[in-house]
Amino acid sequence: MKISALDGRADALRRHFRHRQFRHRTVRALGLALAGLCLALPARAQVSDLVDRSTLRVCADPANMPFTNEQEEGFENKIAALLATKLGLTLDYTWFPQATGFYRMTLGAKRCDVVMGYVAGGDPVLNTNAYYRSAWVLITPKGGDLADVDTLEDPRLKGRRIGVVAGSPPGDLLSRNGLMSMARPYSLMVDRRFENPAEAMITDINDGEIDAGILWGPIGGYYAKVSAKPLSVMPLVKEKGDPSLVYRITFGIRPGELNWKHQLNDFIEKEQGAINRILLDYGVPLLDAHDRPIEPAP
Repeated sequence: MKISALDGRADALRRHFRHRQFRHRTVRALGLALAGLCLALPARAQVSDLVDRSTLRVCADPANMPFTNEQEEGFENKIAALLATKLGLTLDYTWFPQATGFYRMTLGAKRCDVVMGYVAGGDPVLNTNAYYRSAWVLITPKGGDLADVDTLEDPRLKGRRIGVVAGSPPGDLLSRNGLMSMARPYSLMVDRRFENPAEAMITDINDGEIDAGILWGPIGGYYAKVSAKPLSVMPLVKEKGDPSLVYRITFGIRPGELNWKHQLNDFIEKEQGAINRILLDYGVPLLDAHDRPIEPAP
């Protein structure tokens, strides 16, 4: 490069840095003024914890309806799309089966920045505020003699064939109430691309193979809603002692990312109505803080 070109470039760099210093002083003064007026910065400026600050990177199961799938048809997909829109970010997925090793291979490996559904208090993530509460549900034929049963202590369940997910919390309560001898187990940890225990349980109820089934609320509510026959879905909120069958569901993020947590909490607070509409549209049985059903808005 010629000497004259180097001199010209040096002059240009000096002018550039003087301009940047002026601009930084101006921006700082403006920022202080806005802070005094309690005005919020744009959402894009607040994602300081994200690995990629231009993209909302979500890790999800590729075949786990009604939560997520690769076609982005699940309710967590819809909530993620809403979040991306409100943050002004592009939505991008890393797909991984939600089984053993999920956290290590997703959030832990920094392949994404949020998982859309985690039980409150569930290790090893940092939980946001809960964006919905639901419960395990008892599913029975609509209009049948078990349709209004709302607790596993009900004597009408004695001698009945009840479907239950093996190793799930309701199994303990079935045992406590002497109902396990007639129970039919369904697999807990499966690859949903090839097997769907919830669909199998609903089919068995409709075919009369079992008298009732117990599923996690969002799963049971969704598959009951799309069932070929009408079904009753009763949240089990009256069970006594442990384990509780009511859970709060949050977004899961990496521990220590407090700025990101605060931003997600702001989204939940501002968009709770829209989130509820999405969940109710999928048949999710929502509960308020007193375990009362949240009904769709008229």
